[in-house]
Parts: sequence; structure tokens; C-alpha cells
Amino acid sequence: MTSFYNKAELSKLGFKSLGYNVLISKKTSLYGIDRITIGNNVRIDDFCVLSAGKGGIVIGNYIHIAVYSSLIGEGKITLDNFSGVSSKVSIYSSNDDYTGNFMTNSTIPTKFKGVTHADVRICKHALVGSGSIILPGVTLNEGCVVGALSLVNKDCDEFSIYKGNPAKKIVERSRELLKLEKEFLDTFCDKKTNNK
Repeated sequence: MTSFYNKAELSKLGFKSLGYNVLISKKTSLYGIDRITIGNNVRIDDFCVLSAGKGGIVIGNYIHIAVYSSLIGEGKITLDNFSGVSSKVSIYSSNDDYTGNFMTNSTIPTKFKGVTHADVRICKHALVGSGSIILPGVTLNEGCVVGALSLVNKDCDEFSIYKGNPAKKIVERSRELLKLEKEFLDTFCDKKTNNK
């Protein structure tokens, strides 16, 4: 017995769109599933929460979302091809106002709250380290890496490594992986289906 949904079970869940070779743990919590798009060769591990608001969640190809991670909010959350989310990562596209000018939490009617929403994008080859938090409106540009236990509250440059609270750029990242991507796609991917 496997802990992942099989193909038939996945097709009945009601995703907006679902690719092939998708592994989703039966211990994953999925909300707003009709607003979740999943590409090909995706794995989502145990105890993850995907809660798609109005903007939806779009997960590209060749993506792993590790155990205990969450993608939550009304804004659109996008994970581009070859991006990755390590364990216990939280990605938010909505945020309460904590100034004291509004009430907070999901039990309070909207008119009393000052919640803001903004899209989040994790671009191609970007990685988020374990325990990190990505706040609304952030874009992790292509090849960006966020170190473990970081808080990201602003966009991160491409092919750069960030860490800390708040996350700060510490070093450039090699672009050698782009050559490996080309070799991988040329070797393993079906050109007929343009699985890129």
C-alpha cells in the first residue's frame, strides 16, 4: 500500500489541471482544489497544505514540495519548472495587518480586518530552504536560493543566495545548472509533448 494517490484517485479530486507522473501524499490537505494547476513530474509529500484562494496555485514541471510545507492565500502562488520547496516552508500570498488598526484571524468578518493579498512567484530553478517563510508579493527570480530558516519579505535577484531574517543576499550562485538542464531535457524529455 502506498501513501500516494494513484492516477485514478488523483483524476477524481477535481484539480483545475493535472499533468502526468504526479505523486501527492494522501496526507496532504488540499483546499480550493479547482483552483490548483499541477504540471508533470511533481511530488508533494506528507502533511503539506495547499490552500488556493481566488488567485489559485500553479505548480510547473519537475517540482518537489517537501514534508510539512504550506502554500496559502488569496493571491496567486506560482512555482515555475525545476523550482523546489524544502520541508516546513511557508509561502503566503495573504497577510493580516498587525498594527492594531484592524482585527485579525479567520474567525473575524472581512470588514473588520485589514488583510492584504499579493501574488508570489518562485521562478525556474529557485529553491527555498527548510523552515523559511515567503511573504506576499515576493518573487524569487530564476536560480535564486533561500537558505534555511530565512524570512523573505522582498524580491530576490536571479542566481543569488540569500539567508537570514530578513533575508539578505550573501553570494552569487553558479549558472552551470542551465547546461545540465539542457542536457537533461535533450536526454530524458519527450520532445513531442514539449515537456519543458
